[in-house]
Amino acid sequence: MSALTVTKDNFQTEVMESDKPVLIDFWASWCGPCKMVSPIVDEIAKELPTAKVCKVNIDEQPELASAFNVMSIPTLAVVKEGKVVNVAVGARPKQDIVSMLDD
Repeated sequence: MSALTVTKDNFQTEVMESDKPVLIDFWASWCGPCKMVSPIVDEIAKELPTAKVCKVNIDEQPELASAFNVMSIPTLAVVKEGKVVNVAVGARPKQDIVSMLDD
């Protein structure tokens, strides 16, 4: 499955009410490190059926970025059962991102 684009309209259903852990990639098209992380996030989406992977464009969804206190991008957040359980800022190797889902 590929990464799902999340907006304020589908955030509640796709993230907060998900029965799986959700990895959210907060990104922007002008962000160099985001371009490095994006293919890794896409790989994880295809390889991990036990998690849901979502992307939030902070330029298009400033309310969601604000709700997660995103100050720098890329910001990766993991939400389980409607609660943020892990956050990482900056580019990360694939294994570090995958391990965020295990915590």
